[in-house]
Amino acid sequence: MLYTHSIPVMKRLLMKLCFIFLFSLFLFSIAFSEKPKKTVMAITVDGVINPVSAEFIGKSILKANEKRYEALVIELDTPGGLDTSMRNIVKDIIGSEVPVVVFVSPSGSRAASAGVFLALAAHISAMAPGTNIGAAHPVGVGEKMDKTMAEKATNDAAAYIKSLAESRGKNAKWAEDAVRKSISATESEALSENVIDLVTKDINTLLSDIDGRRIQTVYGERILSTQNSVVVREEMGVRSKILNLISDPNIAYILMLLGFYGLFFELTNPGALFPGVLGGICLILAFFAFQTLPVNYAGMLLIILAVILFILEVKIVSHGVLTIGGVISMTIGSLMLFESPAPFMKLSLSLVLPAVIVTAVFFTLTLSLAFKAYKRKPITGAEGLVGETGIADTNITKNGGMASLYGERWSAYSDDDIAKGDRIIVEKVTGLKIKVKKL
Repeated sequence: MLYTHSIPVMKRLLMKLCFIFLFSLFLFSIAFSEKPKKTVMAITVDGVINPVSAEFIGKSILKANEKRYEALVIELDTPGGLDTSMRNIVKDIIGSEVPVVVFVSPSGSRAASAGVFLALAAHISAMAPGTNIGAAHPVGVGEKMDKTMAEKATNDAAAYIKSLAESRGKNAKWAEDAVRKSISATESEALSENVIDLVTKDINTLLSDIDGRRIQTVYGERILSTQNSVVVREEMGVRSKILNLISDPNIAYILMLLGFYGLFFELTNPGALFPGVLGGICLILAFFAFQTLPVNYAGMLLIILAVILFILEVKIVSHGVLTIGGVISMTIGSLMLFESPAPFMKLSLSLVLPAVIVTAVFFTLTLSLAFKAYKRKPITGAEGLVGETGIADTNITKNGGMASLYGERWSAYSDDDIAKGDRIIVEKVTGLKIKVKKL
């Protein structure tokens, strides 16, 4: 009896022990489980600040906010860029709920001109060893600025960069000098001058260094938790890469010339189709690129004048004067096409000279061959008979007669009487009848 009564007791005891064990295991897993890792987005901006890069950065900031990432790191290397694009990026950075970190990286990179504004607008700015920042003096884009306009632009840029520096607790005096005096600084100088927040070697070290920092955004204070965070890299899309590529002055210039070549070839050879289609596409892409570049339309007109001079050289005997004028006009126009003191906004001379020579040869040779073909006497059909010689098979008068040409007999007539057997030459072909005269 004792044995049978003890069985339920043992079952209940075992069940209680199992429950205690499982509950303890649950508490242990909660206490010692790792916290979920935070996610940080990283993008790379390498090149001129233009509408394409501004769109890319703006979309990345929007995505980082939607995904509620811990931070967005912009690895920056830029010689500068357009003022409007820079201001759009600054607005996006300031309005971001997610902290934005501008990291001038890798070694050898720079944040010049517009890049200085981006670094000062960021919630955290960092630089890698062997980088530099500065030279933010505004330059004219699209037209030369007189003294008054240049002073206004400088004052506007100086006030803007001072407000950015002060809002981030940075050295406003240095920022103003970067605009007014075009000063620059290495990474160590920038750190000692309170221009940036830290110097670090790579993105992993950066995320470790900024962990725990208090960041003030427009939505309030945030404490960064970036230690051992997962880095998600966002690449520029194919569309943006193509648009960014053609925004280069040298690429835009080549596209413009290819557009001229294609349309000209189509006009001189109607029905070819492919050159015309390709030329039209190239010209449209070139015009898109011109929207982001400081185009001088006087330079454009000189290039068009050069093309006209090359065409006239074929029809007017100038002994090379028109070709020389076209070469000079195109060279000057190409050098003037993009007018800006910034070297990254100018055409390379090593590209201009070969392009001018190729264009001169292309138009001169193509038009010469086309003009010679136009002037060449037809060798087939009825028109090919004009100027050919033959024999009068009968007497030929105004009323008619017969003549032999290439073994064929033709009905012929002549203003003058021609005797049978005389040599004749064809003056005109009308249907199946030829007009001849005595040779």
